[in-house]
Amino acid sequence: MPAADLAEELAERVRAAHATATPLCIVAGGTKTWLGRPVQGERLDVTGHRGIVAYEPTELVLTARAGTPLAEIEAVLAERGQCLAFEPPHFASPRPGGEGSQPDAFPPPPRGERAATLGGTVACNLSGPARPYAGACRDFVLGVRIINGRGEVLRFGGEVMKNVAGYDLPRLMAGAQGTLGVLLEVSLKVLPRPPLASTLALELDAVTALARFNAWAGQPLPITAAGHDGERAYARLGGAEAAVQAARLKLGGETIDDGETFWAAVRELRHGFFRASGSLWRLSLPPAAPLAAHARQFIDWGGAQRWVYSEHPLWEQAAAAGGHASLYRSPDRERVFQPLSPAMLALHRRLKAAFDPKGILNPGRLYPEL
Repeated sequence: MPAADLAEELAERVRAAHATATPLCIVAGGTKTWLGRPVQGERLDVTGHRGIVAYEPTELVLTARAGTPLAEIEAVLAERGQCLAFEPPHFASPRPGGEGSQPDAFPPPPRGERAATLGGTVACNLSGPARPYAGACRDFVLGVRIINGRGEVLRFGGEVMKNVAGYDLPRLMAGAQGTLGVLLEVSLKVLPRPPLASTLALELDAVTALARFNAWAGQPLPITAAGHDGERAYARLGGAEAAVQAARLKLGGETIDDGETFWAAVRELRHGFFRASGSLWRLSLPPAAPLAAHARQFIDWGGAQRWVYSEHPLWEQAAAAGGHASLYRSPDRERVFQPLSPAMLALHRRLKAAFDPKGILNPGRLYPEL
């Protein structure tokens, strides 16, 4: 599909919906519809609004339209030895276990094009295993162009980090899942790709691995990923050859040949751990938080992200540990994200009213109250 600027066409659709208070369901590649609550509304397809608008390799900045396939952006960056440092997952087909192989497998994207897009990635604030070491998706967002709920085209931020001041509205769009505005363009900071990457496997139990990860975090080591799959610990090193070799000697363990395959499987939730049946929860916790007494769990982000199977809600346990929980896979999608306190819910409602006064943009995607 050729690049196209459909901003005015999309804005007109939103203006018409605002006039009649018609709910809109914003979609593009369709690879992440299962990450939130189901949305009932007219389909607003932004897939055709695509193309790289500007790329300055020497300035480490790229601007692209929301419907641009993530793979296209990554390919262009790779040609110049650069990358999206937050390592975003695509969640494209096939789903874990193969499409349709399990009754409760991750819902597959709609048939047809199944390409993750820049807009969906930023809207969901998705980051991969490198997140605690490089930063989250929102940390790399420099500026955005959006359509608000009135159908107005607005631009926030710029293309350099120093432009960020006052209310950080561009980063507010990261994780809002389209509830505050339809993303049109995103400007991102990009980084050089590490010249060398190497993954170590260590024979450690989960408790020891967690302690080791936290000890490593206070040392000048070129770690770009660390996790435990329930059997072994894994650490990925990235950087100059001398630094990687020195870290290998310091950390010990065995160098594995298929390290990038392993981390890709973790990033895309295709590792064998995610093939099991049952309700899958994602816990975001302080890295040093003790391991909960769950039979099946996967540690990622050096301990800050825990994947757990549980048929019982984990909201209270996550909050008690200083974090929050998200329900990633379950037949019940009524409540997906950590419940908000009354004060936070009031703040969210004020933000929603400011950006989308009639509540037409992805209503209820994050919370039924919104």
